[in-house]
Amino acid sequence: MTTIRRFCCNDLLGFASVNLDHLTETFNMSFYMTYLARWPDYFHVAEAPGHRIMGYIMGKVEGQGESWHGHVTAVTVAVEYRRQQLAKKLMHVLEDISDKIDKAYFVDLFVRASNTPAIKMYVKLGYVIYRRVLRYYSGEEDGLDMRKALSRDIEKKSIVPLKRPVTPDELEYD
Repeated sequence: MTTIRRFCCNDLLGFASVNLDHLTETFNMSFYMTYLARWPDYFHVAEAPGHRIMGYIMGKVEGQGESWHGHVTAVTVAVEYRRQQLAKKLMHVLEDISDKIDKAYFVDLFVRASNTPAIKMYVKLGYVIYRRVLRYYSGEEDGLDMRKALSRDIEKKSIVPLKRPVTPDELEYD
């Protein structure tokens, strides 16, 4: 049986195997600690019996006004646990917190333009491609900024796609 629970400091010692996928961004330890300290509600793990980490999601809430949103910084599932809808369950946790607790207008995420399986999954979860970010990943590969409107965005303004691609320096960071 899978348990979805909040990420804790001890998990930093046991989740490295989840990051072995070449499409998964791996960050330094202080990056994970910052997210854990600043946005603990947005950091969860899927755990198998025996306390093995199957996957995790980390994110944050940011922005101002109608740009107030939840952001998925990383969601990944270990190869041996894929096709069990764990990513979907983890995404729903972050979306629910963004919607019901933080009253965000939308949730966004960035995904490599070449990561077709992930893009298809996000579309199934209700995300749309909001814009293409040229050379987002290491100055080489384009990223797609995908968004899902939440209940506060009644008119769905947050997901109206931009007509042109943007560069990383045009992104707004809060």
